[in-house]
Amino acid sequence: SGGQRWRNPGPGDGGSAPSPPPPPVWNQRRSCGIGVGGKGGFGARAWTWEGGIGGRGSMLTVLRVHLPSEIPVVGCEITPYVLLRWPDGSISNDDVPESAPLNGYCMRYKWYRNLGDQKVAVCSVHPTEQATLQCLVCLKEKVPIAKSYHCTPRCFSDAWQHHRSLHERAKKAANENGTDEEEIFGRFNSSSGSGSFNSGLSSIAPNLLQSPGLNNDPISVYPTTVADKSGEAWSEVAHSRTYTPTADDINHVLKFECVAVDVETRIPAGNVNTVLTSRVIPAPSPTPRRMVPVNGDLLGQLDLDGRTSSGTFSVLSYNILSDAYATSEAYSYCPTWALSWPYRRQNLLREIIGYHADILCLQEVQNDHFEEFFAPELDKHGYQALYKKKTSEVYGGNSNAVDGCATFFRRDRFSHVKKYEVEFNKAAQSVTDVAMTAGQKKVALSRLIKDNIALIVVLEAKFSNHGTDNSGKRQLICVANTHVSVHHEHKDVKLWQVHTLLKGLEKIAVSADIPMLVCGDFNTVPGSAPHALLANGKVEPLHPDLAVDPLGILRPTSKITHQLPLVSAYSSFARMVGVSPGLEQQRRRMDASTHEPLFTNCTRDFIGTVDYIFYTDILLFSLADSLSVESLLELLDEENLRKNTAIPSPEWSSDHIALLAEFRCKPRIRR
Repeated sequence: SGGQRWRNPGPGDGGSAPSPPPPPVWNQRRSCGIGVGGKGGFGARAWTWEGGIGGRGSMLTVLRVHLPSEIPVVGCEITPYVLLRWPDGSISNDDVPESAPLNGYCMRYKWYRNLGDQKVAVCSVHPTEQATLQCLVCLKEKVPIAKSYHCTPRCFSDAWQHHRSLHERAKKAANENGTDEEEIFGRFNSSSGSGSFNSGLSSIAPNLLQSPGLNNDPISVYPTTVADKSGEAWSEVAHSRTYTPTADDINHVLKFECVAVDVETRIPAGNVNTVLTSRVIPAPSPTPRRMVPVNGDLLGQLDLDGRTSSGTFSVLSYNILSDAYATSEAYSYCPTWALSWPYRRQNLLREIIGYHADILCLQEVQNDHFEEFFAPELDKHGYQALYKKKTSEVYGGNSNAVDGCATFFRRDRFSHVKKYEVEFNKAAQSVTDVAMTAGQKKVALSRLIKDNIALIVVLEAKFSNHGTDNSGKRQLICVANTHVSVHHEHKDVKLWQVHTLLKGLEKIAVSADIPMLVCGDFNTVPGSAPHALLANGKVEPLHPDLAVDPLGILRPTSKITHQLPLVSAYSSFARMVGVSPGLEQQRRRMDASTHEPLFTNCTRDFIGTVDYIFYTDILLFSLADSLSVESLLELLDEENLRKNTAIPSPEWSSDHIALLAEFRCKPRIRR
């Protein structure tokens, strides 16, 4: 190998050094916990050829082929790992397309769908379970067929509260000419008849349910159908290296073929390498969440796309869980296919777009995922993007693996005025330069340097705030998006970072006289010193968190203050007096002592609130334009999330839940 270092490549390895090719052998890989393997079950049948194919040394040779995930999901691109030995003897997983052949050879890829598979309906909530019940109301209201199935009566009963919202949305869509069903229900879950099973009614709930039949769905005929040696029929569905399963693939096994071919003769240069997937499953969708009004003038609940008036705007804050942190070791309870980035990115995108927020504050967005996925995809939905990554490439110099904060805003609602980037590392350098000796500085920097950042954006609203005295006045809004240090033992560093951010925002507020929004993952729970500083403007001298201050950066404690009149948006649930059923339900999901949600982060080992949306409140700050909360995105129930142990899960693709608040701009009170 010429001194080359070898290691086992993972599914997501790019051009990293591959493993040395083993002796030729057929390996069978089978997924776990998804029923039985074989043609009739959900187990993977991924036969993988490992080893070279004989021939002259100048040939292009396939050494290994395998798939990145054991279960293919509708809408999630499959990119097989194809390891090649090039004619010069080097080994790489780079592609050799027909447009750039090597020594007269190139790669040919094909994807097939098994036509002989028995058609089985799967549960819309638990896609790895076979369905036994079907909601007839879904059929009547023309809800996508795949969303009508449930595996058990208990499953249907548990999902009913949110499932019925699909009926309402479908009915609403039917009454609005031109509404795209894809927009209403998601790009990858609508089924164009491929799941239309018809049979008798279930005795469980004859008015609502029926049992999905088998083999009643007509199979689409593709132009090219082939039979393998065993006589099984396969329909050709793609000629590319990658493939994105569609609704027509649900419950079918897919087959990937690759082979090196002679460019001139088109004759294969060796054996065809084949990999079979397990059955394709529909993409589970996050349970719909509704907006709950907290304004006393509003009653009931609002659809996510419903606004109380044109003078309002909404802000989303969401830690989406960086792929670098989404490991099977950390989240062993989540199926590997649901933890894979190709699946999570589509599920996250569907969820985020579905909230229809005007401003998005996302944390843990990897640099490459921002540039290659979120920025272009959200641009299609009318969002302009701004990004700030962490200041140190902490993953072996790989800048793509570094995460950061991304802020998006709707171009039809706001325009970009100014951007500020806060690097806490630079702030630490400044603090130590001024206040510490050279010997102290090294120790201090080792504690303060945590690579965290904040992204501050000043936006100008394109909508009116209805202030008659303010006609012609620019409506500016300042939005801060941050991710504070995760180190739980470094309470002093957390407080110092939050204080540094707030002092910077304080200067902007004074100079520009504009309302403030402070969003993000603060990695600190209600009642902690950073939370007290945010909510109260100061930290009590006897607060236990202040005892952790080895560098003396928090002394005197009287300086740990700010003048911004910040209020937590979700505290509105606890503060409002009303009779709305939605409000009462949300109050039960709030902590009565802290007026914060019971949790925003839920893993197997931790549950608690670390994410917040703070805003400048009109009741406290009457000298400048301010904000008031109109409605909030409903909180989730812990019991529901615990059905899958915790999050992330197939339904929810982050270990955090999204927070969303709708605000109204209030013009200054003139005296």
